[in-house]
Amino acid sequence: MSSILITPPAVEPVSLADAKAYLRVATSDDDDVIAALIAGARVHVEAQTRRALITQTWRIVRDGWPDDGRLAIVPLPLASIAAARVHREDGSTQTVDVAAFAIDNAAAPATVSFVPWSLPLPRRAAGGIEIDVTVGYGGAATDVPEPLRQAIRLLVAHWYENRGLIAIGHDVAVMPLSVAALISSYRVRSL
Repeated sequence: MSSILITPPAVEPVSLADAKAYLRVATSDDDDVIAALIAGARVHVEAQTRRALITQTWRIVRDGWPDDGRLAIVPLPLASIAAARVHREDGSTQTVDVAAFAIDNAAAPATVSFVPWSLPLPRRAAGGIEIDVTVGYGGAATDVPEPLRQAIRLLVAHWYENRGLIAIGHDVAVMPLSVAALISSYRVRSL
């Protein structure tokens, strides 16, 4: 199973102004660097937690329908199923009604349930099923849980202060322990 980002987030969970205030940077000389660090920190936190912080659209690709009628979805949190389709033998796709799926967000990862025999079978051996899902806490930075936003601020500060190449023998962590502690309760175990 693979997950492909279709629509990235429209905003970052930490604004440039917020990050600059946290860093105590008053000039605009490093705005591009700080903006890149914010985006990198968001991607890092999302990868570590397997969560989408700001609303995004992802495509989940599977070879076939699971026999038990349950399909695990990451990243979390799952907001809705936008579209589903199976590939036919001739290379075309057949749309699957999204009403055939029930979302269960109680577990991590989230689960999409369905009645397996009621769905059309894919006729392509690899990547025969595609499900487009909308995930994320919401469209605004304030929708993201504060511990995850603080983890981003801490990563930005760490990376901003440690921009040079790391010499062998120096101990500069890629992810400070404070960041790991903040995101630990949001992590989703691998499938």
